[in-house]
Amino acid sequence: MKKDQIRLLESNGFQSVLSSIVSIIIGLIFGVLLILVVGLLDSNLGIESAWEGIRLVFAGLFSTGRDAFGTLTWGFNSINMGNMLFRATPLIMTGLSVAFAYKTGLFNIGAPGQYLMGTMASLMIALGIPSDKVHPVIIWILAFLGAMAAGAIWGAIPGLFKALLNTNEVIACIMTNWIAANLVTWLFDISPFKNVTESTKSGYIYKTSFNNVATTKLGLDKVFPGSQVNGGIVIAILIAVLVYILMSKTTFGFELRACGSNKDAAKYAGLKDKRDIVISMAIAGALSAAGAALYYLAGNTELYWSTYQSLPAIGFNGIPVAMLALTNPIGVIFSALFMSMLNIIGLQITSLTAYNEYITDVIIAAIVYLSAFALLIKQIISRRIARKKGGSK
Repeated sequence: MKKDQIRLLESNGFQSVLSSIVSIIIGLIFGVLLILVVGLLDSNLGIESAWEGIRLVFAGLFSTGRDAFGTLTWGFNSINMGNMLFRATPLIMTGLSVAFAYKTGLFNIGAPGQYLMGTMASLMIALGIPSDKVHPVIIWILAFLGAMAAGAIWGAIPGLFKALLNTNEVIACIMTNWIAANLVTWLFDISPFKNVTESTKSGYIYKTSFNNVATTKLGLDKVFPGSQVNGGIVIAILIAVLVYILMSKTTFGFELRACGSNKDAAKYAGLKDKRDIVISMAIAGALSAAGAALYYLAGNTELYWSTYQSLPAIGFNGIPVAMLALTNPIGVIFSALFMSMLNIIGLQITSLTAYNEYITDVIIAAIVYLSAFALLIKQIISRRIARKKGGSK
């Protein structure tokens, strides 16, 4: 092999991208096989429905429905495209939260709780400050920053337990998740923000648009008419770039990564390991909470508050997003878009084929979690390349 080819194959970036692509392909193949097996075994489906389901797995984003003859039609679907970007926004943030903590040697499974705290803070600030007295843009900024502050505080709690008592952060995060779930439910239950205007939605919290607070569209509603997309996706991408710069190009980022790689060595070198652990978890919490703020400050989303005696799946979904991206902040953007695309595809399969929503959820879940095996696949690729290099000498 030529030296340039060997150098490319050995590069960390090439192996990361290749492993992510391979894991995605494995997940999609598994999903296709699942669709095929279910279609052949269920008399209500059959091979024709299976074939339609398979096509939707690969191109559901471009499905435009069915024509007069019942045939699937294809083309640019502005609603699907825009909604994919909208749903990817909080996924980018929870993925960044998990990835950031992982880069610093911590496993932040507390993203769901931090997301809930961000939800509560953003909605209470956005709805609690009258827009006839304070400009809506200022309220939006205060709500966004307030959410990040709430998430940072909630993330710092397991960080403090880890730093001061050496408590496993996973256990501490699980505890704070459930405290957040019940705390948020209770506070919304006694809050004045329950939707009483629309009588059928008494279990919901008002949309922020009731107070004239909503994320700017930045013209994206013209590009993707009919969808929920807004400028939140741009903010999320900018934050991902800033996190990449922080971790890769700054002394502070190097200190956090050094502490994560070897806490004892970092301490011996004079780094403040306990401080860095708390700061890392606080930043991770702020990122997750920012995802909640970008979702609920959109103005077109509403919170069904009583559901949060359980934990929001979007917080946990940040884990496969981060793993598929191999914890690279820029890669998180693309893995979140992929996961969001799968969500849209799932809706298309349910609405356009005879597959029910439960089968669709199983198929999409299988694709998602098999796609998150990127780290293992990277190790396999790395070993194979090393053996191939050794054999070529």
